[in-house]
Amino acid sequence: MYLADEAWPDLESYFETESLALVPLGSTEQHGPHLPEGTDHLIAEALAREAADRTGYLCTPTINVGVSSHHRQFHGTMWANAPAFRDYVESITRNLTYHGIDRVIYVNAHGGNVQHLREVGRRLRDSGDAYAIEWMWDESIPDLVDDLFEQNGPHGGPKETAMIQHIAGELVHDDRLADARDGGLSAFDEFTGRKHGARTFYDAIDNSANGVFGDQTDATAEKGQQLFEAASDQLVRLSEWLADQPFESLVAKRHV
Repeated sequence: MYLADEAWPDLESYFETESLALVPLGSTEQHGPHLPEGTDHLIAEALAREAADRTGYLCTPTINVGVSSHHRQFHGTMWANAPAFRDYVESITRNLTYHGIDRVIYVNAHGGNVQHLREVGRRLRDSGDAYAIEWMWDESIPDLVDDLFEQNGPHGGPKETAMIQHIAGELVHDDRLADARDGGLSAFDEFTGRKHGARTFYDAIDNSANGVFGDQTDATAEKGQQLFEAASDQLVRLSEWLADQPFESLVAKRHV
């Protein structure tokens, strides 16, 4: 069920019988010369809607702009300052609690949002109003990602390229995949951007001239379909698990 498509009287029965909502979040930021700036929020919304369609749980409209200032040097990147983002997401979530939702899955597709969504989840749990958890699609299927790609890359790499080839292939510049690889950082390891154990970079451009990492030529729509189906399965299972938990088992424990 997609909240924005429903008339308010038709949502009454959902709020009377269910207490879970899926909230997709992403970003609007550069993803190299080959992918749209909406890559992250397109992936998040597609996965959340798929899980909602399969389970009947509620999917809210997508939060399209995230914490992305580390991509600001590239044309068109939009970002929210971290405190404003946290407050906005918390406010939106409290909208849902007003209607009776007490558990939320943040269906996230942008790494820059992770720590801030975790902080919002802690606020809501500590107040006893809701149990909200962050879910990152690629972290739910790490073995498959590793199996499909020689160098998957943390941003704008083949895993995101393959997902957009599957979800919205018309937005991918397939003729630029080699340029994306050759103009970015295709080979890296845990020591890249670090000196004597310290992380020395702040922005994507500090490590990659065109803002992306990995070998994009390794991506195909067929691999994207595999990723999408596997991640959707994980999100469905998570939704069903969370809906089954007694709320008292989710809230913060009392001091002992």
